[in-house]
Amino acid sequence: MSANKGWWVPPEGEDSVSEKFLRKTRESPLVPVGLGGCLAVAAYRIYRLKARGSTKMSIHLIHTRVAAQACAVGAVMLGEGLMGVTERKRSLLDKIWL
Repeated sequence: MSANKGWWVPPEGEDSVSEKFLRKTRESPLVPVGLGGCLAVAAYRIYRLKARGSTKMSIHLIHTRVAAQACAVGAVMLGEGLMGVTERKRSLLDKIWL
């Protein structure tokens, strides 16, 4: 038995968590931006929790979740849209030059 029982080691030939994250970042660069925006919105809304006024706690938390999710989904959609535009331009240029 290994002395480091508490540490998770990926099986042979499988990426570690950091390698997988870097690969996913290269494939879609706006995903980390969306994740950061999601965390920033959630942190700000939780910070402003005391100044929510007469709004119920559950409604405030639902609004926080929706705003954070919208930020993350918006970044992913923006990234996919930009990738689609660049691929379309590339395919049009290939048709022109070939």
